Amino acid sequence: MDVDKHIRTYLDELFQDSKYSENFLVEVRGTDSKYEVFVDGDSGVTIDRCREISRYLENKLEENAVVGEKYTLEISSPGATRPLTMLRQYGKHVGRSLKITLKNGAKLKGELAEINGEVLHIIEKSKKRESVTHEVPFADIKESVVQISFK
Repeated sequence: MDVDKHIRTYLDELFQDSKYSENFLVEVRGTDSKYEVFVDGDSGVTIDRCREISRYLENKLEENAVVGEKYTLEISSPGATRPLTMLRQYGKHVGRSLKITLKNGAKLKGELAEINGEVLHIIEKSKKRESVTHEVPFADIKESVVQISFK
């Protein structure tokens, strides 16, 4: 089993613990000696939580001799500018503006009003006309990025 699969397995185990159940794995990227692990949480993820997860993973990887002596392991949140890739990531962004590209090439920008199952309700506001609510199935989304506002 390669290192990525071990990391995924260890995190699946950790996230079964009630202390960590609000956390989830977003992505693992790695080479032979450097591994980047992106984790998120239903209400975000703190630096302290990333540190705890990092210690846990380091211990598991080393005690099971999954990695060599020299390696780098970085645990972080996906960050505000990275696209949302999982439906579970959208919950904490209700009320925020999203820029969405659909698989058919159409683009949409609006406020995430609610999530109903696997359908996002996006309110597109326009100065020229009334607001329009779009029902966007998660499966139709190619890319979605939260728009940062400093208002």
